Order: sequence, then C-alpha cells, then structure tokens
Amino acid sequence: MKPMSKGALLRIFVGESDRWEHRPLYEAIVIKAREAHLAGATVLHGRMGFGASSKLHTAKILRLSEDLPIVIEIVDHREKIEKFLPTLEEMVKEGLVTLENVDVVWYRAAQDDNNNQ
Repeated sequence: MKPMSKGALLRIFVGESDRWEHRPLYEAIVIKAREAHLAGATVLHGRMGFGASSKLHTAKILRLSEDLPIVIEIVDHREKIEKFLPTLEEMVKEGLVTLENVDVVWYRAAQDDNNNQ
C-alpha cells in the first residue's frame, strides 16, 4: 500500500449569482484552476446559508430566485494552491476562502483501455 501524501484543501464560498467576466464565478474559478494544472476541483450547490452580510439565502419553494450558496473545493499540494491564491483574490470580491491541510489517501483516474495501447 502506498503511504498517504500531504495535501491542501482550498474551500471557496461564493454566491450563485456572483460573476466573473460574463460567466458564473464558480465556473470561472474551476476553469482557472484547471488552467493552473491543479489536481481537481468540485462545485457544491448549497440549499441554505448566510455569510458576512448575515443575509439568509435559501432554496425554499417560494424563494427560488434567491442567491444560493456555492462552495468550490480544490485539492492539491499546498505550494500549488498557494500559487493559485493571487488569481483567486482577484476573482473573489465577496465571500470566504479557507485553506486546510489534508491527507490524500489516493488520487487516481479510471484506466481507459484505449490509452493503454
């Protein structure tokens, strides 16, 4: 068994309606993370939350047009994440960004028989 490796988890909390250069901010962040060759990114859609403004955002049926919370999680080596932070700082005008150490148990892609020839 290969030993676990150390990594970092970057977690970005933004609103669904936040934009960057005419596209949703969460989408732009994931694209920039991919361009930076980070290991991976996932976008999670929240059903309810509040942030620094204390304004409650919810997905209740009568409030479908509200700005729902979005969380983007990016995992890679800490050094690569830290190099990405200036890009992120330019993009995120409102929200929360956290960084924590993680143990990466494994990171692997599915094997494609066509690529193994």
